This record gives sequence, C-alpha cells and structure tokens, in this order.
Amino acid sequence: MTISLSAELWPEVQPEAARRLMLAGVESFARRGYHATTTRDIASAAGMSPAALYVHFPSKAALLFAISRSGHEQTLGLVEDVVARVADPVERIGLIVEDFVAWHARRHTVARVVQYELQALPDEEYEVVAELRRGIERIVREVITEGAGSGLFTVGDPHTAARAVLSLGVDVARWYSDRSRQTPQELGQEYRELVLRMLGTSTS
Repeated sequence: MTISLSAELWPEVQPEAARRLMLAGVESFARRGYHATTTRDIASAAGMSPAALYVHFPSKAALLFAISRSGHEQTLGLVEDVVARVADPVERIGLIVEDFVAWHARRHTVARVVQYELQALPDEEYEVVAELRRGIERIVREVITEGAGSGLFTVGDPHTAARAVLSLGVDVARWYSDRSRQTPQELGQEYRELVLRMLGTSTS
C-alpha cells in the first residue's frame, strides 16, 4: 500500500503520518489479527518509532476504531448515495449490492479488518460502529420492504432478507484477492443478479 492509496482511502485524515499508521494497522491486523499485533509492529510497518503511534492515536484500539469507523462510514455513504439517486426498489437494491460488493472486493484488505475485527473494539467504540451497521441494514431493509409491498420482491421477512443480502457482500472481503478471476466491478454485477433472483424478481 502506498501513500497515494492512503490518501484515497482516508482523505479526511490528517496529517499524512496518521494515514500511514492506519495503512500499517490494516496490513498488520489483516496479517496477524488484532490481538497478535503489537504497537511496535504497526510503527515498524509505517517506518516510524514505536512512540510515534501515540502521537496520533492514544492506543491500538483507537487506531482500530478509526479504521473501522471510516470503513463503515464509507459503505453507509455508498448505500445512501444510491437511495438518493434511484427511486425504483429493484434498481435500488441492485445498485446497492453492486456498489457494496465492489467496495468489499476492491478494498478487501481494509474490509477484512473493518468487518472481522469488530469484537476487538471497546464497548463504547463498538456501539458507534454498530450504529453505522444498523443504519446500513435499516436502509436495505426499507428498500426490500418497499419492493415486497409493491409486489416486486417475494420475501418472507425483509429483516432476514436484508441481513442475508449484506452478509453476501461482507463475506467477499474474506476470500477475495488481487488474483481473483473477476474484477470488483464484475463481481458486483454478478452478485446483483444473484440477489435479485434471491428476492424473487426478474433480472432482465
């Protein structure tokens, strides 16, 4: 990962040294897991002294929180953007899935940390991230509920359907790699068709 990528991932984070530490944290947490990673590991990966991390983040947990909160804010933003642009429930859910899956594939290393290290967050920080997750799920559930009410979707329980849809996208981060056969965009399009069929609507 490069400095230019760190600016692309976290444009709102300043200074650049803080972004370097976030990149180093992502790489270290993804490779070793949160609990097995030390602050020395992170600082070393960032090319800094062990004390440098504490200049920008008060703890290893605070660094994980910054990474996790940013990732969830980005994915919530993707979902909100689709809802703001598109009115039709079928097109809405299709684009949500396409963008959500593509993000988890394109940013698979970051997404793996964002999605699979949640339990390492302290309670207060976990609740902040959990609220972002509930926001994403609530929007998806509302789109599915609207589509079901209009006879466009055939689902027993929109709540369960929304969780299933999001789980498919989240799981991409677990297995996707830069060697994968499909590009993030291609994978997003394929998942779009799968989800629409799962919801009982035509993909044509």
